[in-house]
Amino acid sequence: MRLNLAHTLLRSAANGPGERFVLWVQGCPLACPDCWNPDTWAFERRDLRSVEELASVILATEGIEGVTFTGGEPFAQARALTVLAERVRAAGLSVFVFTGYDLDELTRPEHRALLAVTDVLVAGRYVEAERTDRLAWRGSANQRVHDLSDRYSPDDWNEVAAAEFHFAKDGTLTVTGFPAADMLAFAVDV
Repeated sequence: MRLNLAHTLLRSAANGPGERFVLWVQGCPLACPDCWNPDTWAFERRDLRSVEELASVILATEGIEGVTFTGGEPFAQARALTVLAERVRAAGLSVFVFTGYDLDELTRPEHRALLAVTDVLVAGRYVEAERTDRLAWRGSANQRVHDLSDRYSPDDWNEVAAAEFHFAKDGTLTVTGFPAADMLAFAVDV
């Protein structure tokens, strides 16, 4: 079983509680206007990785709280992500998923299977008119945080939005999380 990925990040504190391994999947049918990740929309082959390989890399990453699935649209690859989530949860890691769908739209059996192994779901389309940098883990105020397990409490969602800048060895800059507009202007100027 394989996943088509746009990007991975070994460690992030801006994509869910604690330090997390982050997977951006490739492909999104929603294409929300002004989305932060339009390069992940196309359903083209980008970086095919086996679930087993990814599980090994994630489980070898020391000191992380869990894994975050984002994209693209994670529920477009729900079957493979369910298998990966089962593996990492069995090892004691949490699963955090960002989706453009509302919770009540995730009705297919493969969607329900992924929800069953998700600790926290942030759901809802990105809406530029409701853009915020004041809510933890949400780009727009219409998005909702759903506790799907008892691993975390609602008090964990009182954090403010966070952003990170990661520089790769090749000089590539990745901005992740929920940066304020002035931070994005700085990133463009760098």
